[in-house]
This record gives sequence, structure tokens and C-alpha cells, in this order.
Amino acid sequence: MSATNSERRRIAVVGGHSHSVMSAKDLGLDVVLVHMPGMYEEMLHDYCERIVHCDLSDADALLDVLRPLHEERPFERVLTTSEAGAVPTAVVVEKFGLPGNSVASVRALYDKALTREALGRAGVSPVLYQVVDGAEALTAFLDTVGGRIVVKPVDGTASAGVHLIDDKAGALAAWESLSADGYRTALAEEFLAGPVISVEAFSADGRHLPVALMTSVLDEYLVEMEHSIPGAYGSEWTAELHAQTVALLTEVGLREGPTHTEFILTPEGPRMLESHSRMGGGGTPSILRRAHGLDFSRMFLSVPLGIEQLPERAPEAVAAGHILFFAPEPGVITGFDGIERLTESGAEVRQAPVGAKLPGVPGLVELSGAETGVMLQMNVGDTVPAIRAGWDRAMGYVIATGKDPADARRRCAEVDATLRFHTAPAGDGTRGA
Repeated sequence: MSATNSERRRIAVVGGHSHSVMSAKDLGLDVVLVHMPGMYEEMLHDYCERIVHCDLSDADALLDVLRPLHEERPFERVLTTSEAGAVPTAVVVEKFGLPGNSVASVRALYDKALTREALGRAGVSPVLYQVVDGAEALTAFLDTVGGRIVVKPVDGTASAGVHLIDDKAGALAAWESLSADGYRTALAEEFLAGPVISVEAFSADGRHLPVALMTSVLDEYLVEMEHSIPGAYGSEWTAELHAQTVALLTEVGLREGPTHTEFILTPEGPRMLESHSRMGGGGTPSILRRAHGLDFSRMFLSVPLGIEQLPERAPEAVAAGHILFFAPEPGVITGFDGIERLTESGAEVRQAPVGAKLPGVPGLVELSGAETGVMLQMNVGDTVPAIRAGWDRAMGYVIATGKDPADARRRCAEVDATLRFHTAPAGDGTRGA
């Protein structure tokens, strides 16, 4: 006999995509999803009791939509894997008196300047930094460092608003751009040279379990275009990377949930860039599951509710997962080549319906069983943007499982070499990309 609504456990999830709630029915959970209109896949209706809309970054708006639902039938938890919704969700958790991460702990990871302060208190990952409030302060910091610096919003996401600065002219231009975007302060840091690596971890009751190292390939605008788990490099630094991650999460008092912590492997050792109280983006949970067999998307729901326990030790990788985002020449799509060859080779290829604008990284659920899966998010007539931030990666991707990182990456590279987008500026001829 199935449970009645009053017997079933009920939670609210703020933001996220289909993978973050797809296990709800299997776990016996009713989910109220809070999201922005047009920013979620329609398939989410299949997993949720209902979907309500509000600005995820507005704590008062979030309280307004959830409070009457909570009074009607209380939520056991209010959870999020959304960057914008991180602090507002923590505010709701505290207002409702529910278990979860505190506002202070979440804000310490959301605000990159507070993260640097926490790292200083923990005595790990020293980096020269300063909060600046104008071109003059930014130029003075450049002079103090005596070399290349980076300036970025303290609450930025998806590599948006990040500027590399080598001289005074660059500092003036960067501040002009940040100011035009509405920023009055920003975080300036010394430039960290080296490859990017991240630690994907999960926490429960204040215990932090680093699970996987992930390496990323960045383009010239510092946008992550490829991810690989296990990492293709840096394994000799595993203990140090894990220790720094745990030290930060402990220092800020984070209690539960997935975390994504980014580092640069400098000649002096790992230096932390930032950390997030959410799953890594860009398909990270999917390639982590392919490699290590742990499903962070399911654990996001099951572990905080005590349905499943956080493992005492992280499982070793049994395979490798890789994802590569397509970067065709900007312009209007006039055609594709190679789709039939990919299908014949055994790849599972999916394409967005004509006219659909699918948010995030769609298709991860549908392609979860494919050894090599291809998602095309655009059709003929759609416009390919220049990639300047993570949300510009809207053309699609290939995701693959391999016996090791090199094998998984090779599978993705072969798809990228086979699939051709043909684009053209308005009124111009066709060109391949």
C-alpha cells in the first residue's frame, strides 16, 4: 500500500537541474522545487510535487513562496545546489529552524574575500589578495605584487567578470568594465600560474569526505571547457589537496552537502582559488559517478535526511569520466556534419527540440547510461555566442566513460573532431567550426 501525502517525507529544493532531484521518488520524497521561470527542464515536473517561481538570490522572496507551503505541510529540509540560492537557502533554513548549513558558513564560501580570510585563519593556501574599491586601489595592489594580478567580483560565478591585469592600463580597463557591470568592490589577487584541479567532496554532520580530484581545461577567458575525473595530473598532491579542503570547510563550519573546491597547482604547491557549498558544475556529478560510482546527486537528497550514510572512506576510481563542451565558430548555425557517423560509431546522440532553449547542462540524466553521449543544444538557425563565461557553453557537449583519463578524453576528442557545426554571420557564407 503506498504512503499517503501526510506520511511521505517532504523537502524543498532551491534551483538546480534534473539530476539533483531525479532520485526523489526512489527515496520516497516529495519535492517542492523553487526555480526561475524558463531556467529548468520541463522533465523536472516528473520528479516534483510542484514547482514554484521566485528570484533565487532574494532571501525574502524565497521565504515568501516557501513559508505558506511549510505551514501547510512542513518541510524536513530545504536544500540547494544553486550558487545564487546558496545564502538565501541558508537564511530560510535558519528562519524555519531546520537542520542544515548556517548562513555564516555558506556566506564564507560564497564571498571570495571571506574565503581568503578563513584560509588565513586556518593557516593554509597563502595568497596575496586585497578587496579594492576603485582603479586607484587596484593599481596600487598591482604595484605591490609586482607582477600579473587577477581581479574578480567577490560573489562571481561561471568565470564572469574575471580580468587578468599586467599594467596600469589593464587595471583601468578592468575597473571600468567591473564598474559598468555595477560592481563597487572586487577581489584582487596575485596571479596563480599552473594547471587547475578541484576536490569534489561531501560532508555530513560536520565530517568532510574528499572523494575525487578533477582536472579542467580552460580557454583564454578562463572558462572551463573540459573536465576529467580522476584528474589527469596532480595525484602526487592528493593528501595536501584533501587537507586544505577539509581545513577550510572545518574553519567555516560547514555541516553537510556536496562541495566543489578549486586549486591552482603552482610551482610552490597547491593554492586554493575558491570553494562552493554545492556540486561542481559543468556535468561534474555525472563524470564523478562514471569514475567512482558515487552518485552525489542522489546523496544530495539522501544523506542529509539520513536515508543513506556518508561512506567512511571514498571508493577508489573504477573507470574515468570526461566531458568536453563544444566551441564552434560564433554565428548563425546553417548545418551540421558528422551526426550520422557518430551514431554509427555507437555514440548516443540527442538534440534539443527546435526552438527550445535548454538551460544548464541538459541531457545528463538521459545520457547517464551511454558510454559516449552527445548532447546538441542548438539547431539550424540558432546563434552560437562567443564564449566569455560558463553560461555561454550553450552549444552542447560530449561525455564519455573510459578505462582511464586518457581513454575517456580520447573518446571525447574523437567526437569533437567528427562533429562539425557550420556557422555564418548574418548574410554571409557558410563556414565550418
